[in-house]
Amino acid sequence: MSPPAPLTDPTYLNHRRWMERALHLAEQAGKEGDVPVGAIVVDQDGCVVAEAENRRERESDPTAHAEVLALRAAGQRLKTWHLNQCTLYVTLEPCPMCAGAIVLARLGLLVYGADDPKAGAVRTVMNLPDSPGSNHRLPVLGGILERACREQLQAWFAQRRDKQRWTP
Repeated sequence: MSPPAPLTDPTYLNHRRWMERALHLAEQAGKEGDVPVGAIVVDQDGCVVAEAENRRERESDPTAHAEVLALRAAGQRLKTWHLNQCTLYVTLEPCPMCAGAIVLARLGLLVYGADDPKAGAVRTVMNLPDSPGSNHRLPVLGGILERACREQLQAWFAQRRDKQRWTP
């Protein structure tokens, strides 16, 4: 994982801007009862191609993770599954399913917020993109707005636990 750029670096500021937008999407997911994860696909010109938030609960779909939904929408919009000119911003380190989809999409860059110590498949628990079975070497930048991403998830899970504890 590359170290974050200095706080005044325009590239770093741009990554922060997109991650803030992903955090907003994640907040929407949380309000709807889904784990708060948001994802945005941006093209090489800095234009949003697709964005999504987790929708597993709302769609009763185990594959409706923010990353998969955003990649699917980006491919449809660009009329190609080759997303090598795109960057994916996501608030949480992708799981094995999402990491696999990202590698298969030949994504140009993955930028994520918080590590996932339970299911992270990019750097934390396993490293799917750098494994021998990967057909694409994925550039990765982790830790962008890491604290805000982690705190959003922790607050949502704490609220959920409190609600379950007090439900008759």
